[in-house]
Amino acid sequence: MSIYKTDTEAIEALVKKYNQLTNEIGKVIVGQDETVKNVLISIFSKGHCLLVGVPGLAKTLLVNTIADALGLSFNRIQFTPDLMPSDIIGSEILDEQRNFKFIKGPLFSSIILADEINRTPPKTQAALLEAMQEKQVTAAGKRYQLDNPFFVLATQNPIEQEGTYPLPEAQLDRFMFNIWLDYPSFKEELQVVKLTTVASTAKANKVLSAEEIIFFQDLIRKVPVADNVIEYAVKLVNKTRLNGEFCSDVTKKYLQWGAGPRASQYLIIGAKCHAAINGKFSPDIEDVKAIAIPILRHRLIRNYKAEAEGVNIEAIIQQLL
Repeated sequence: MSIYKTDTEAIEALVKKYNQLTNEIGKVIVGQDETVKNVLISIFSKGHCLLVGVPGLAKTLLVNTIADALGLSFNRIQFTPDLMPSDIIGSEILDEQRNFKFIKGPLFSSIILADEINRTPPKTQAALLEAMQEKQVTAAGKRYQLDNPFFVLATQNPIEQEGTYPLPEAQLDRFMFNIWLDYPSFKEELQVVKLTTVASTAKANKVLSAEEIIFFQDLIRKVPVADNVIEYAVKLVNKTRLNGEFCSDVTKKYLQWGAGPRASQYLIIGAKCHAAINGKFSPDIEDVKAIAIPILRHRLIRNYKAEAEGVNIEAIIQQLL
């Protein structure tokens, strides 16, 4: 049962909690405002995030801080070439009574940091697929439900590709957002150095409980959307497909593969959340545009011409928008 009398009150409460969250995270994380916003949108939309950035941009610290502010259990899994599926899911052991007993792996937590996910072989990467889609894992023929809420935040280093296993398209498609982290500005870096080279370090206080997160996730789903906004989102995704009804000239020229229906779903749910955290009761086309790049970035595959001409995915999406 809702503690708020009307949806208006509930949206206002979400805006208040979102601002409190960004303030708490801002005590520890300097800058990266867009990244923090997208990660929080993803959490309220029941999605997962892929963070791409060079080492030292506070990706791990960001996840840790968000887990603190949300008051959720958190596990970090360091993905390595010798990591096995049982290392993350868990495995059965014989107890003293010679009965098989399932020992849960680190995947049984609300927030999972899959650190350097592309360093582990496809067999182990695939163990995450069921968890991300079904919020459950299967071990020795038995199904085990994961925590609710459940959220995977994976990181990748875009520079070093030696000894890595690129994520298959099916797995990439499970991520709602692909977020690129950039270097901090000069002013931000000055602040980072001042904050991190002293004896005491700041820590984010808990702002939300698991129950409140689930309530706000359900609230986002109830946000109404006008037909023209849904049509815009679906048309935008359709434009990326070579055999689509609305296939654009940019697509024919530069794309080898387009986005699937999951992109349309994420565009709408993401637009709903973007509207709600800004105090709006229904998303418009601007909300779809605001979250389009991180949602489409990893779902489009450039062709040889685009690579040869140095046309990046962001530029292609901007033209489609």
